[in-house]
Amino acid sequence: MNSENKILNSGSLIKSTILFALPLIATGILQLLFNAADIVVVGNFASPTSLAAVGATSALINLIISLSQGIAVGVSVIVAHNYGAGDRRAVYETVHTAIPVSIAVGAVLTVIGYFCSRSFLVLMETPSDVIDLSTTYMQIYFLGSIASMVYNFGSSILRAIGDTKNPLIFLVIAGIANVILNLVMVIGFGMDVAGVAIATVASQVISAVLVIIHLMRSSECVKLVLHEIRIYKSKLLSILKIGIPSGLQGFLFSFSNVIIQSSVNSFGSAVMAGNTAAANIEGFIWISMNAFHQSALTFTGQFIGAGKYEKVKKILFLNLAMVFIVGFGMGILAYILRYPLLNIYLPGETERIEYGISRMAVITVTYFTCGIMDVLTGAIRGLGNSLVPMAITVLGVCGIRILWIYTIFAQHHTQFTLYISYPISWIISFLVQLAAYFIVFAMIKKKYASHKAEAIQT
Repeated sequence: MNSENKILNSGSLIKSTILFALPLIATGILQLLFNAADIVVVGNFASPTSLAAVGATSALINLIISLSQGIAVGVSVIVAHNYGAGDRRAVYETVHTAIPVSIAVGAVLTVIGYFCSRSFLVLMETPSDVIDLSTTYMQIYFLGSIASMVYNFGSSILRAIGDTKNPLIFLVIAGIANVILNLVMVIGFGMDVAGVAIATVASQVISAVLVIIHLMRSSECVKLVLHEIRIYKSKLLSILKIGIPSGLQGFLFSFSNVIIQSSVNSFGSAVMAGNTAAANIEGFIWISMNAFHQSALTFTGQFIGAGKYEKVKKILFLNLAMVFIVGFGMGILAYILRYPLLNIYLPGETERIEYGISRMAVITVTYFTCGIMDVLTGAIRGLGNSLVPMAITVLGVCGIRILWIYTIFAQHHTQFTLYISYPISWIISFLVQLAAYFIVFAMIKKKYASHKAEAIQT
């Protein structure tokens, strides 16, 4: 199988990383453009409070689905390790375990999201003028959870073997359908946020069907045979060993964002709308940087599986350099263009635009620190360790933000005081993760050398 592996057999790490990352960046940006289209349609053609209503759900939705997406990370790491090692059977069993697990996880999310949405929004102190619309949006959104999970797990499998192009194609098709349905539902039928949610669910179903069809038709070891789907206990345990800590990390990370969103809600719906628009713009930066998180995870996983330890550090520093260039460059550009960008979401609404700028002035120019933190998270996960980045995130990101909100922010109730907690937590976590990476890598190399010596003796 290694003869088919483009990552392991490429002579240039820079070229391989760029070719891997570019489709991921394009995928992420297109996804956000489609999401932005949702927000633009809502902001321009729905009721005045609709944008704030959709924005109020984002942190909560991320919180609920983050645990399940962490399990998808476990799938990606296990597939990458076995693919790098040339173990076709292990890849086959992982793929056929991942799909039924994704369906089960999606079903659980559907139940939780549909029946608990309003209670969660009440706990977040969502303003009374938007909570009904927010509840409607969330309940419909979570009806698409099974399709969303199937796509996430399927695309994780493809990315683990170096295929980032096909998930991009699937997203383009689903995204175009989403935009068309948005216009039909919101403008044509006047369905407000319910129309946006229905369009989102439909696009998720399309993307899930496409990824399943592709896996079924694949000539690679990730070929999916429907009648052979079953859960292999050993592969499930391996997936959960990586996936549960990754999911808990995402969950706790999102939990800190929920608390921050609750703090944003305390400023009222005008600030919420400005915050939503600014956060959507920042999403383009984050999704571009996240491509290098995925790159670090996949390349590290395959190199570890193949025993090519000499390339592991090289891929780390290469991705750190690239994420800095992309994150810093896009962050500065976004801030320079802050007025025309925010005006797309909030046309002519000067007050709400200024609230959005208050966020961008802190976040966009420091966002690259989040990117380098995420690259280290991906690299450590690629080494096969999810507990370390989880612990660092819990203490360094979630702990600092929660402590900050209940101490500093409680005493100085301003947007700046709230937003500055982001870069502070990113920088501290990055420094701790950098030290942890070298410790974990040294332990793995020592273990490998020990096994190699034992093999020679026998």
